[in-house]
Amino acid sequence: MPEPSPIRPKPVVTLFESYGSGAEYIGPRVAEALDLPYHQQAFSSEELEQEESEREKEGVLSRVLVAMGMSTGEAGAGVPTAQQDRVELVKQNSLTVTEWAEQGGVIVGRNGAFILAGLASALHVRLDGPVEQRIERAAGERGITLERAARRQKREDRVRVEMSRDLYGFDPADPLSYDLVLNTGRLDPDTCVAIIVAAVRIRAGLASP
Repeated sequence: MPEPSPIRPKPVVTLFESYGSGAEYIGPRVAEALDLPYHQQAFSSEELEQEESEREKEGVLSRVLVAMGMSTGEAGAGVPTAQQDRVELVKQNSLTVTEWAEQGGVIVGRNGAFILAGLASALHVRLDGPVEQRIERAAGERGITLERAARRQKREDRVRVEMSRDLYGFDPADPLSYDLVLNTGRLDPDTCVAIIVAAVRIRAGLASP
C-alpha cells in the first residue's frame, strides 16, 4: 500500500511595516486568500499615541513635584519590577506567536520574523515606502490630518524599532530578516497581496513559479 502523503504545515506570513505602508489592508486580504487567521499588531497607532501623551503628562507632573521638593519615591525603586515585566512580556509574546504559527496565519508585527526565523513554513515580509506617501495613505485610511499622521509616523517608526531592539535584540529594519521587501509606494496594495500569496503558494509547492 502506498504510504500516506505527509501533512503539510499550514503557511505562516509575518508582516512588519513602516507606518502607513498598508499592512492593515494587505494583511487581512492575504489571510483571506490563503484561508488563514489574521492577527493584528499588539499595539495600535491610537494606543501608542495615547501612551505617549500620558507619559508626557506624567513627565511634567514629576518635574513640578521635584521642583517643589515633593519627590514621588526613591529613584530606581521600580527597576527590578520593570525588568521582570519585560521578561514576562517577551515570554508571553513569544508563546502567543508560536501558538499562532502552529495553526498557520498572517501575523502583523510582534517580532514574528525574529521569533519564527527558523520556521520553514513561514514567509517573512516587510512593507515600506516613501515617507510622504505613507503619511498620505495613513491620513486617508484613518481620517486624520496630514499633520497628525506625520506625528504618528515619526513616533511609530521609532518606537516599534526601539521595542524590538530592547526586548529581543532584533533590528526589524534589517532587510536580511525578510524573504520579501515590498515598496508600497511603487506597488499598489492589491499587487502586494498577489505577490505575497503567490510566494506562499510557490514555496509550499502549491503553484508553479
